[in-house]
Amino acid sequence: MSILENILSYQHFPIYSVMILFLGAFFVVLFGRNKYARGIIATAAAAVSLACMIALIKPIMIDGGIINYWMGNRSVAGGYAIGIAMEVDALGLFFGLLISTAVFVSCVYSLQYMERDNNVSQYYTLFLMLAGGVMGLVLSGDIFNMFIMVEILTFAAVALTAFRNKVYGALEAAFKYLVVGCMGSTCILVGTIMLYAQVHTLNFAQLAALIPGNLNTSTKLAFALLYIGFSTKAFIVPFHPLAADAHGAAPASISVLISGVLTKSGIYGIIRLTYFLFQSMGLGSIQFMLVFVGSVSMFVCVTMALAQHDFKRLLAFHSISQIGYVLTAVGLSTAFGISAGLYHAMNHTLFKGLLFLAAGAVLHETGTTDLGKLGGLSKKMPQTTALFLIGAASISGLPPFNGFASKWMVYQACYQKAVETGNIGFLVVTIIALITSVLTLASFVKVAHSVFFGQLPKEYENVRECSLSMRIAMGIFAVLCIITGLFPEKVTSLLTVPAANAVANVWGYIDSMMGTGYAESVMPSAPAAITSTITQIGFWEPIQWMLVLCVALVGVTGAALAGKYDKVSELKTANVEAKYQMFYGGEDNWQAQVGGGDLFWGFKHNWRHYFSFMHDLHSGVVNDYALWALVALALAIAFLQIVL
Repeated sequence: MSILENILSYQHFPIYSVMILFLGAFFVVLFGRNKYARGIIATAAAAVSLACMIALIKPIMIDGGIINYWMGNRSVAGGYAIGIAMEVDALGLFFGLLISTAVFVSCVYSLQYMERDNNVSQYYTLFLMLAGGVMGLVLSGDIFNMFIMVEILTFAAVALTAFRNKVYGALEAAFKYLVVGCMGSTCILVGTIMLYAQVHTLNFAQLAALIPGNLNTSTKLAFALLYIGFSTKAFIVPFHPLAADAHGAAPASISVLISGVLTKSGIYGIIRLTYFLFQSMGLGSIQFMLVFVGSVSMFVCVTMALAQHDFKRLLAFHSISQIGYVLTAVGLSTAFGISAGLYHAMNHTLFKGLLFLAAGAVLHETGTTDLGKLGGLSKKMPQTTALFLIGAASISGLPPFNGFASKWMVYQACYQKAVETGNIGFLVVTIIALITSVLTLASFVKVAHSVFFGQLPKEYENVRECSLSMRIAMGIFAVLCIITGLFPEKVTSLLTVPAANAVANVWGYIDSMMGTGYAESVMPSAPAAITSTITQIGFWEPIQWMLVLCVALVGVTGAALAGKYDKVSELKTANVEAKYQMFYGGEDNWQAQVGGGDLFWGFKHNWRHYFSFMHDLHSGVVNDYALWALVALALAIAFLQIVL
């Protein structure tokens, strides 16, 4: 093999995809004073990283291969693997594709979105450091290297949260993220140290082979520490307030990465921890833990979203609600559940990225994301409105968009688990998921009305459509939302099913790194089998669903117009007293705008005690959030010591 052929071998693509992002950050520091140079460097780095991931689809997803890449010389001393390694199976590649796609689209969006900011070169440096950290985490085969990447991504995310430091609450949000994020990172570090002290290796595959046979108080404590550490990165309950603060303060392009990338790194870590490292998903108690936390995250965060008056904070709570779907489905420990969870993780990256970019466009053109101050922007920003509606329909689970397909799979997976186990609790989870979807739709009706429809405030009469690169970025996400909704069979067969099969192939993951037969020789028993097959039903004709909705929409519109014309004719012929005329709000010739905080006033009034409790609970004080983290850790330690 020639030197050029060796360089271009796909075996090197995982390290290329990570290093090009870090090198891009370095070159931005050198040449970033020129805005064209830094834009080209950042976009090129993101594009190359994405291309490397796409190039691995055939050898890994289609052909079922696993790539091992040792940096430096691999050595084995006393039977333990020594050296930093990368190991990429279909699961790692799946998350790598999500990350690289979100990074590339966000970078394109940033080209004009960040033009009005100062110190933009520092922005791109931190942007690429964050991207490289997350990519390195999901492709690493070494648990200590995973911790290093967690540190990089955490501090880059903190700095980017505070980047617009003149924005109200930016520094406070960054400080909260720093405190609780560092607590999570510390948990990962201490858990890693405890595992190393127990089995004397940092290689993830070898740890996965040795840990299940060495469960004791120390390793159970390590499990709890690692679980809480990765949970802080996923922002699941009780760490959800951090996401709302960070999303609200960070630039929209960074909100895309926090929502679509950072949360996935936490979910990836939880999957590797439970399915691979401790191989504990055969226990009903561990399934209960993940499903319970996922269900609570779903419901609590969607209700919190309904109470928000800020566009970006509302999206932030919805982001964690959707991550609750992912964690719930993954926690079912069925092949179908894992595939459903991964499908929704992918869709969440796409539709939530689109929604945050739309919110960023609104902020960029109007200077506010206050739902009570906005309205009527569809008249000035029609393309942004159309793109937003695609994202809103997707996250709300409306066919034929991608959220419908993955949510339907989650419902089916939960119901199927209830039937297989006879446990009514999984049926309750199905109902919670359905209710959450309904509340999500209601929330986005509120947003669409408050931001894009209704009356246009006079101060926004000169608002224009956002710039071309911002619309292109939103368009990419919108097209992907449509494609992944129209062709769910292709998505599952090409991406989610191979990744789900990789989750079940723990011995293959170990043997690929350590040598054939190693897992069987050192493990006391085979990993618990993941039950059920992947058989989707019910939603595989999204075109027909779209036609049904179109016919219904035409019918409703026709009926509404017919009724309107009848009413107009009546008003023309009848002499109606003023007190019987249609009442809009008291202002002559002006329809009163229903603010974002008023649209579901009745619902919130009926639930006022719940919302009052949640308001008091979410104090915004960092000490309280740190206490939540400690309580969550204590509960995880006690629970895992009992059930493992």
